[in-house]
Amino acid sequence: MAEQQTVGVGLISVGWMGKVHSRAYANIPVFYPELGIKPRLVIAADTAEDRAEYAVDVLGYEKGTTDYHEVLDHPDVDVVSICAPNFLHAQIAQDAAAAGKAFWLEKPAGRSAEETQAISDAADRAGVVSAVGFNYRNAPAIEYARQLVADGKLGRITNVRGAFFADYSADPRGALSWRFVRDLAGSGVLGDLMGHLIDLTHYVVGPVQEVTAATSTVYSERPELPMGSGTHFAIVENGDMKPVENEDYASMIVRYAQPDSSDSGSPVIGTLEASRVANGPRASYGVEVYGTEGSFRWDFERMNELQLALNTAPHVGYTTVMAGAEFGDFSVFQPGAGTPMGYDDLKTIEAKKFLLAFLGQDSQHADIKDGLSANRVVSAAEKSAESGSWQKVDQVSNTSAQGKGGKLPCKNF
Repeated sequence: MAEQQTVGVGLISVGWMGKVHSRAYANIPVFYPELGIKPRLVIAADTAEDRAEYAVDVLGYEKGTTDYHEVLDHPDVDVVSICAPNFLHAQIAQDAAAAGKAFWLEKPAGRSAEETQAISDAADRAGVVSAVGFNYRNAPAIEYARQLVADGKLGRITNVRGAFFADYSADPRGALSWRFVRDLAGSGVLGDLMGHLIDLTHYVVGPVQEVTAATSTVYSERPELPMGSGTHFAIVENGDMKPVENEDYASMIVRYAQPDSSDSGSPVIGTLEASRVANGPRASYGVEVYGTEGSFRWDFERMNELQLALNTAPHVGYTTVMAGAEFGDFSVFQPGAGTPMGYDDLKTIEAKKFLLAFLGQDSQHADIKDGLSANRVVSAAEKSAESGSWQKVDQVSNTSAQGKGGKLPCKNF
C-alpha cells in the first residue's frame, strides 16, 4: 500500500449532495488504496444547526458550524466541497479561492455565464484547483465510448442526439423550492439538467459553437416550500401557490465546432432536450452519437450498458455491451461485467480526480472552465429562446473536455 497523504476536507451545505460528497471522500482509501490519499473530514457548515450536527455525528466530520467562513478559515482544510444552492455558489466559490482553498463546486457553477466567469477568474487569480460536479462523464461506459470516438471507430461524426428527461417535478403538487425561483436558481431545467447533457457532449464530441432553442414552463405555479425544509422531490398538499419563474422544458439544435483537419463541409448537428416534468422517465439521461462507421447509445438508467453499432460484419446493428474491466474505472468497483455500479460510484471517481488534480497530477477532471463552457451554451440558449434566432457561443479554452490544450476529443468529424 502506498504511503498515506492526508488531505483536509471542508464541506459547505450538508444536504443530499453534501452527504454524497462526504461518502465519496470516505470511499477514496477503500477503492483507491494504491493512491495513498486519505481524506480527513475536518469541518462542515450548514445554516441549519441540526444538519451541522449530523455532519459530525453521522458523516464523521470533526466539527460542525453554521458559518461557512469557519470552513474557509480553518488551517487544516485543504479542499472544500461547495454543495449549497445555486444563488450562493458565486460568493462562496470566490471566497474559497481568496482563502487559497481548492474547491469542488456542484453544477451549475453560477446562475449565469457572468457569475461563472467571475468564479473562473477568481480561481485563476488565486491559482487554486477547481472541480465542477459533472458526474455523468465519469460513467465507465461513457469513458469507453469517448475513446471509440477519439480513435475514429465510429468514422466521421455526423450528428448527436441527447435527452435528459426526469419526473422529479412532474406532479403539479411538487414543491416550489429554490430551483423554480430565478433569483435563486437562475435558469430552470437548462442549468439543472441540460448543463449536464451539454458537458457530456462536450466531453465525447467537442464544444458547441452555435445554438437555437425553445423553452416552456408546463406548470406556472407550485406550492411554496420554506427554504431548507425539504428537497425538490417534496410533495406539498394545499400549500400557498407561488409562480414558477423559469423553464420546465428546453429543446436545442446545436452546431459543434469542427477541428481544422475536418474534410467535411457539413457541421456536426445535435438535437438536445431536457425536461424536469416528463411522465414516464424517472432519470433517463441519455446521449447518442452517430458516425459514418457506427454509433452508440447510452442512458443513465442503464448506466452499465452501452448500445454499440459498428458497421463491420457481423456487427451491423446494435449490440448491448456490458461495462467491464476495459471500461474506465469499472474494475475498481466491481469484479466483472453484469454486476452494476451506481450513482455514488460516479461521485467517488469525481472525488478521486479532484484530489489527484489538487495533488498536482493530471486527472482530466471537470473543472470551472468546463462549467463556464456549459454555462455559455445555456446563456446562448436562453437568448435564443427569447429572440427566436441562432446564437453564437463564445468558446472557452483549456477545458478538460478538450484535453486542456484545446484538442477536441473527436478527431474524425
